[in-house]
Amino acid sequence: MRREGAIFLDRDGVINFPPKRKRYITRWEEFRFLPGALDSVKKLSCSRRKVIIVSNQAGVERGVFSQANLKEITRKMLSAIESHGGRIGAVYYCTHAPERRCRCRKPRAGLLRKAARRFSLDLRRSVVVGDNATDIEMGHSAGCRTALVLTGMTGRGAAKKISPPPDFITRDLAGAARWILKK
Repeated sequence: MRREGAIFLDRDGVINFPPKRKRYITRWEEFRFLPGALDSVKKLSCSRRKVIIVSNQAGVERGVFSQANLKEITRKMLSAIESHGGRIGAVYYCTHAPERRCRCRKPRAGLLRKAARRFSLDLRRSVVVGDNATDIEMGHSAGCRTALVLTGMTGRGAAKKISPPPDFITRDLAGAARWILKK
């Protein structure tokens, strides 16, 4: 039996606007979907592959916001996606501070490997969509193809300096979805 790949999406800067002055989205009232993100998730959900969110959320361990706040944001985000016709197969967060050097924190691929074990996924047939170098590094280290969107932390100039480079650079999740669905 041939294992399927998945579509892994970072959250902040890919699905929703990245936090402004603060480093974290700490409550639902701060969460705003990027233009076209809900439609893009819906389109990706129609593919044979699972759509899975993977995100670093160190603000939990740092005490900036609670695990309960993160769960509420996630629940409401998933509800909005489902109301729009999209499906998310799972959400994986690393809530550890970077100093911990845990295996699940991007750029390490622990979150991808955890999802691959749970859903019997072939990471070589998977795609990671992110907005910064750590997302791209994580994807490459797990053998995934990668797409960088310019709606978050990385501008076009900085994108050209990422090594190894992403397989695809695009303006937003809609562009990444078109690229993924063509493959």
